[in-house]
Amino acid sequence: MNVPADRVVVRTLVSLKLRLLANGLRRSPGRRALYLVGSAVGLLFTALIATGFAFLNGHAGAADASVMLTTSLAIGWAALPLFLFSSDESSDPTRLTMLPLRPGPLLRGTLLAALIGPGPVIALVLLTGAVIAAAAGAVAVPFAVLGVPLTVVCLVTLSRAVAAGNAKLLSSRRGKDFAIFGGLLFAILVQVGNLASQSILGRSGEGGLDLSPLKPFASVLRWIPPVSALDSARTAGDSVPLALLQLAATGALLALLLRWWQRSLQDLMVTADSSTLIATQSVGRASRNLFPDGRVGAVMQRHLRYAWREPRAKAAVFTSIGMTLVMCVLSVVQGWGSVYMVAMAGLMLGLQMVNLFGMDGSAFWMVSSTLATPADARDELRGRAYAVLSYAVPISTLLGLVLAAATGQWAELPPALGLSYAALGGGVGLGALLSVLAPYAMPADSNPMRNAAPGQGGVVLLNTFGSMLGVLVITGPVALLLFALPGWALLPIGIGFGALLAVGGTRLAAGRLLERLPEILATAIER
Repeated sequence: MNVPADRVVVRTLVSLKLRLLANGLRRSPGRRALYLVGSAVGLLFTALIATGFAFLNGHAGAADASVMLTTSLAIGWAALPLFLFSSDESSDPTRLTMLPLRPGPLLRGTLLAALIGPGPVIALVLLTGAVIAAAAGAVAVPFAVLGVPLTVVCLVTLSRAVAAGNAKLLSSRRGKDFAIFGGLLFAILVQVGNLASQSILGRSGEGGLDLSPLKPFASVLRWIPPVSALDSARTAGDSVPLALLQLAATGALLALLLRWWQRSLQDLMVTADSSTLIATQSVGRASRNLFPDGRVGAVMQRHLRYAWREPRAKAAVFTSIGMTLVMCVLSVVQGWGSVYMVAMAGLMLGLQMVNLFGMDGSAFWMVSSTLATPADARDELRGRAYAVLSYAVPISTLLGLVLAAATGQWAELPPALGLSYAALGGGVGLGALLSVLAPYAMPADSNPMRNAAPGQGGVVLLNTFGSMLGVLVITGPVALLLFALPGWALLPIGIGFGALLAVGGTRLAAGRLLERLPEILATAIER
């Protein structure tokens, strides 16, 4: 009696995944076109990479390159759930654990559903190209036919097992915070991989592509499952028993991952959610008030607390810091680094003032109800500006010191910091104006990486690129003074000019804030 019911559960879960994909394309013709074009471009790019690997067959080091590609895919599939968990609701096992389902059918149905989508198709295409590059003779064909699908299933199972094993953490606020840091780490690792690939390509000479730097790493990684399953096509040319052992190792890993996944699902079904339990202890701690008195200090404290606790606000702050750090590290490693890169930190951090009220969402009605006079409006914007400056100034200064130490350009540090502070002040002032004149709603979903509600792309572009261009224009006079004044003189000039821009921008924005309250409130609560 259980067998037919189990099959119904499996078919239902697969049908549910197909329905989710179909319904996602029915929301709007633009979304459907974007998905189809993006999928076509992605598959074409993937096919080109796979074709390039296939043409490496017979080249010295081709098998090593295949091992490194498979290793990269394994790391990506294992790590992606840790910081993209909230963006893929179909990977959240807690949405099904309250249903009367047995762990076995739930596992089989979820696994089959996970194999549907662009991710497994891309992995299949890439691994096919990699196995062709590594194959050695006709004896490798059966191992390639078995190794590629086995590796794909192992990668998908690894991803879902990691997601299920960490579901409680990833669905919490701490998990979303971890997702933000994971995304930044992923961006840094991509740049590291880019540098490594450029180093390898730079070794190319008259003899062709030199893949010898990969050999020490590949000689170890090829024996670690699931990489070993793909590498069995190479090993079969030398030793069939050893190739069978590589396939068996990946099969054993798949069995262990399935066991871990099933145990995680079973624990989620029978364990109470800690978020529903009543807390028995309070954690109130008295802290020294380091903020100004009055409304300015209260607003500053509230803004900093939101920036730390709200996933979307935290994503914006740490993405700006991460992008700046990646560019600075990349410039130093590649040899074109300059201490003037610190100006990018001032620009990116100053623009954290953009869309202040749209970030508040429906909670902005409480703020608007307390804005009765022009002084209230000025204090509201001043408090938020002070909050941004409280972390932007120390970060910019520290980054300038690090860049000066890394490049040896200590004499250029004062003008670079002056330019950074000018850009920071310009971003604060212009961001305050755009927050009042062109706010946009933030989506009220669980994905912190989405930055706007549908239909507001034009306003987002205005805030993003318009603000950057505006800061570059209004801080241009400070940059021009580099050619007319001694370098040390730009530090006080940059500080004064940045302060003038910040004060002027916030005052102009405060003058329009009261009359714009109804429009801002209507936009902020739009979801």
